[in-house]
Amino acid sequence: MDTFLPALLLLSGASFIHSRSNVPELRPGSEGADLAWKWLSQLAFFLWVGLLIWGCFMRPWTTVAVGLGLSLLFNVFLAIRGPRPVWPGLSMAMGAAGIGLGVFTLLG
Repeated sequence: MDTFLPALLLLSGASFIHSRSNVPELRPGSEGADLAWKWLSQLAFFLWVGLLIWGCFMRPWTTVAVGLGLSLLFNVFLAIRGPRPVWPGLSMAMGAAGIGLGVFTLLG
């Protein structure tokens, strides 16, 4: 199975959730967890952009366009659902899984 599209979706969703969770009630309780979440989300965003650029050179353009479109649709889905208290944990899990799949895609 190709991991390019799932990696794009997970990375995009993780970064989007972090950018939408700007109230203290939607942030982790400890300062260290909040800082780790921030770094993980930034890494997820930069890897998402990097995968798109890498995909432009290594994949058919239709695959990259579908990945970009699905990423944006997933973000719209998350925005429609609205903020949830589980978002920090979900974002961190999606970020870790997305980074793993993204690195696997780049190295594989």
